[in-house]
Amino acid sequence: MAEKTIPILPCPSLQPVLDFYTALGFEVTFQQKSPNPYAVVERGGIELQFFGLKQYDPAASVSTCYVVTDDVDGLHTAFRAGLKAAYGRIPTRGLPRIGALTDMSYGVRQFLMTDPGGNCVRVGQPTSRDPHHRPAPEETFARALHHATLFADSKDDPAGAAKIIDRVLDLADERPAPAQLLRLLVLRADVAGRLGDEGTAATARADAEAAAALLTPEERESVGDELDRLQELRG
Repeated sequence: MAEKTIPILPCPSLQPVLDFYTALGFEVTFQQKSPNPYAVVERGGIELQFFGLKQYDPAASVSTCYVVTDDVDGLHTAFRAGLKAAYGRIPTRGLPRIGALTDMSYGVRQFLMTDPGGNCVRVGQPTSRDPHHRPAPEETFARALHHATLFADSKDDPAGAAKIIDRVLDLADERPAPAQLLRLLVLRADVAGRLGDEGTAATARADAEAAAALLTPEERESVGDELDRLQELRG
């Protein structure tokens, strides 16, 4: 037997959602207006289906699904390029939006994107056979980064991540190592941008750039993803 699971996700209007997925390289393989609005999009082995629900509020949506891939970096690059071509920019906050690539503590490298209907599509590539959360580190700043990353890039709660980072960076008797500081500041700038807090985002970016200038070559190599993200946040 061969089974296949297909998510069926709500949206108040089909067309903005279909335009979004078309920009990502999906093909609309089915669409109907009556008796009920319904559509199907496909890209390679990914198939998503949508139904129209006029009273649905995308901002309050909790709809989500997970796409497993063997090339998460390639999909992230392709999706970002498609969105930039379609929207003139890469949307990182509001609806729609696409997040950064992140190595999660539960053995996947993933990114989140949310379509105009408020549906969060999680795209990930396993990096371990063990899907369980790794224990949080004991060290203060590594622990804070662990939890803030989960809030920002798994729970999709940037406000929660911001609180964790602000709390730990305000400690009077402890300071993070240079690479830890860079990681925390880049994530703080990222979540501030998602929250529309441009003042905090700009301050965190400037502080992150100052921290990056002090890194050794070995430290810079260890924070490659964060330096790439900092470059994106500058734009």
